[in-house]
Amino acid sequence: MAFPILFLLFLSLPFSSAKLSVDYYQKTCPNFEKIVSENVFAKQSASPATAPGLLRLFFHDCITDGCDASILVTSNAYTPHAERDADLNLSLSGDAFDVIAKIKNALELSCPGVVSCSDIVAQATRDLVKMVGGPYYPVRLGRKDSTESDAAKVNANLPTPSMSMDRIIEKFTSKGFTVKEMVAMTGAHTIGFTHCKEFINRIYNFSKTSDADPPCTRNWWLG
Repeated sequence: MAFPILFLLFLSLPFSSAKLSVDYYQKTCPNFEKIVSENVFAKQSASPATAPGLLRLFFHDCITDGCDASILVTSNAYTPHAERDADLNLSLSGDAFDVIAKIKNALELSCPGVVSCSDIVAQATRDLVKMVGGPYYPVRLGRKDSTESDAAKVNANLPTPSMSMDRIIEKFTSKGFTVKEMVAMTGAHTIGFTHCKEFINRIYNFSKTSDADPPCTRNWWLG
């Protein structure tokens, strides 16, 4: 399973500039873990797609410009083209955004102005992955949220289905990851599902001479 490697890798992705520690909110928001876990349990129980959805959102946030919650910023007059509105992010799960909003609201009632959204995303992702059978791992806290969000950075950092394998490998190795680590990180998406639009052109009506992309055998497509 890719989970154990994956979350060790998330620890090596660039975080927002802050000193991180597992007990960061021990004094300023002592109910932080309880509030996150309760909301995670309620949301996942009602909407099972929440876990894979938030895992994917966490990856999209971290790989773009660090784990800074810039994926949560909506486009406005000051940020006309936020990451959230990039084409590659339009299919991010509504359940993932919803659970973060619920947790943030609950925390603001308990300890207003203390907990960052980036810490909520990191903690909630860990809790959800553990809930669906993945590993437990300590989450270092103390991230600061970014006020900047640029859709152009999404396209520059995320791999796409149309890229060659060499180009995808280059995307990850340029950030210091090995090919094995790349496979672990991308493979973790398999706890969810993929969107047909990402690869349907390689299965049907690929060309005049072949229904499917020739390098892909029929048995491969059939799973």
